[in-house]
Amino acid sequence: MKKSAVYTRTGDKGTTSLVGGKRVSKADNRIECYGTTDELNSFIGLLITELTDKEDLDFARFLQHKLFTIGSYLATDQESTELKIASKVTPESIGKVEYEIDRIDNSLPKLAYFTLPGGGRSAALAHVCRTICRRAERQIYRLAESTNVEEPVLIFINRLSDYFFVLARKECIKNNGEEIIWDYTCC
Repeated sequence: MKKSAVYTRTGDKGTTSLVGGKRVSKADNRIECYGTTDELNSFIGLLITELTDKEDLDFARFLQHKLFTIGSYLATDQESTELKIASKVTPESIGKVEYEIDRIDNSLPKLAYFTLPGGGRSAALAHVCRTICRRAERQIYRLAESTNVEEPVLIFINRLSDYFFVLARKECIKNNGEEIIWDYTCC
C-alpha cells in the first residue's frame, strides 16, 4: 500500500475542503470552529500528561474521541453531504459529561468566591482547556447563526467548559492545597 502524502498542495491558495469536497476559505467560520475544537483536543492531550487519577485520565481520552467526532460534524457540509451517524453527539455523551461534573463537584468545597487560574500545572492546563472550549463554543454559536448546528453539539460544548472548571478546582486543591481566590480589592 502506498503511503499517503502529508502535503497535497490543494490548500496553497487559501482554501480547504469540507467533508463532501466543497472548497471554502481557510478563514471560513466553519474552519475556525473545527480548528479550535482540534486545538482544544491538543491541549487535552497535554493535560492528560499531568493527570494521575485513572477516572480523570479515562474520561479525558473519551473527550478526545468525542471532540474528534464534533470536528467531523463541523467539517461536514450537510447541505451536500449526509452526516455520518458516528459524527453525531448523543444525549448519552452529554450525560457522561454531566456525570463527571457532578462526581468531581461533589468532592469539592462549596465555591464562595471567584477563583483565579493556576495552582499547579494540571490545574492551569485544565483552565486553558476551559477557555479554549469557551472560544470554540462562541465560534460554533456564530456558525449556528448562518447554518444548522444540532442542539446536542452546543450543549456538549457548553457542559465541557463546566467540566474543565471543576477539574481545574480539583487539581488545584490536590496539588496546591487551596484555590487561588480573586482579590477584588487589588488596585
